[in-house]
Amino acid sequence: MSKWRLLVVDDEPLNLEIIAEFLEGPDYGLDMVQNPLRALEKLEAPDSKYDLIVLDRMMPGMNGIELLRRIKTDERFRHVPVIMQTAASSPEQIREGIEAGAYYYLTKPYEPQALLAIVHAALDEVEERSKRISAEAEYESRTAALRLLTRAEFEFSSLDEAQRLADLLASLCPVPATAVIGLAELLVNAVEHGNLGISYADKSRLRLDDGWEAEVARRLESPEYRGRVATVCMERDGSEIRFTIADRGNGFSWQKYLEMDPARAFDPNGRGIALARQISFSSIEYRGCGNVVLARLPIPGLSAL
Repeated sequence: MSKWRLLVVDDEPLNLEIIAEFLEGPDYGLDMVQNPLRALEKLEAPDSKYDLIVLDRMMPGMNGIELLRRIKTDERFRHVPVIMQTAASSPEQIREGIEAGAYYYLTKPYEPQALLAIVHAALDEVEERSKRISAEAEYESRTAALRLLTRAEFEFSSLDEAQRLADLLASLCPVPATAVIGLAELLVNAVEHGNLGISYADKSRLRLDDGWEAEVARRLESPEYRGRVATVCMERDGSEIRFTIADRGNGFSWQKYLEMDPARAFDPNGRGIALARQISFSSIEYRGCGNVVLARLPIPGLSAL
């Protein structure tokens, strides 16, 4: 049985054949359709379960943007990542796709490695979300007492520790499933971009070469970076929860990452801060050179007290 189930929608049979060839292997189960209406039938079937949708923008009848909007109005598919493949790459066209729900883009024609890098990045997101959902029931029984905390501070140095802390801290929030997305992004950024000095361009290149995890492991053990720790401080009062995350890096120009920029839509990374700001927190505030970030989350029903 394939690990991942993908729905690929493209009206050109040759494009479907190319994608099938690029993604050939036991990890992928592919449903290939040429008609957007047929894609909707597949999605609305009682046993429908897709981990990822690869969608062509330009199709006769219902185009990819219209289909995407219909997909994202269905609660079952709201969190399913969509890769939009297109030759329409103007900033306005990309922004339209982003607003409709496509956070991953491929411009035609593309190389096999570009497709694989984007697919892997999107499925990494799916896998992390699946782990968090399956763990929520366990966290509910474990963290009832932790919700009495008004302040806590933690140190972490690896990506695994960042993910574990994100899960723990999210369980203290009113809606853990959305809080964990933003917390994981900010904590992981503190490790890879902050403490380990992996730049945006570095990560894009490493993603395309499928060498990101190996480079993170190498830097964690290198004399230059070994021993660096980041911190996260959680503070709760009557109206909100605040998370202050600090790393030991040189900071970065954070302003351009607060929104999803169409210029970065074709990269396999660079969505995390914008995603955290949009769905996880009421505000994100970077301080100093950018190596300290404060994320705020209101506590429903208590803000007026």
